[in-house]
Amino acid sequence: MPEEKILTKHPLGKSGRNISKQKYEALKRAILSALKNRDVTHTQLFYHLNKSLKGSFSGNISWYGETVKLDLEARKIIERTSSKPQKYRLKPN
Repeated sequence: MPEEKILTKHPLGKSGRNISKQKYEALKRAILSALKNRDVTHTQLFYHLNKSLKGSFSGNISWYGETVKLDLEARKIIERTSSKPQKYRLKPN
């Protein structure tokens, strides 16, 4: 059975990437869990992703993480703050 894919979106309207839905879901869960109840910098977010997925994820965590993060921004699920350094947070409903 062919692997299910998802076409990601990009907040600036650039073309998205066709990635494995399984990998997408794994990264999405990890990103949302990292942002639960707190704002984090890009560095903190990717530290969390690498820590939580290391050993259980095949592929480049940073590349997939960036792709899924941009998709979640494009879908208005997470947002960047205007603070310095810039942080990411869950978008309030």
